[in-house]
Amino acid sequence: MAYSITFLPAGKQAQVKKDTTVLQAARRAAVPIQTRCDGKMGCLMCKVKLPDGMSDKVSPPSPGELLKLGGSVKDGIRLSCQAKIRESLTVEVPEDRLKAAVRKQLEQQQEDTLW
Repeated sequence: MAYSITFLPAGKQAQVKKDTTVLQAARRAAVPIQTRCDGKMGCLMCKVKLPDGMSDKVSPPSPGELLKLGGSVKDGIRLSCQAKIRESLTVEVPEDRLKAAVRKQLEQQQEDTLW
């Protein structure tokens, strides 16, 4: 059985089998999620946010993931390399820091030209 995963804010989707990790699904959908450890829970770079009501659609966090993420798990933060898909769901991928800085600078320039 295939499940659909939607990545926000890009709106890209992928069809995946049960127990595919969110990171693997992101790669299939051509959604960039940074990682240095290639999915071994070593770098903590592949954090994603599960919107309200989505946490039960992936596997529960392992003790190791809970130890690394701490209380942020309660806020829907998960490591995409560890969260295995159990149902169709939506995931929010944080904006890359460099892209966010460039976007903010461009927005500020546009705002400055309006005044």
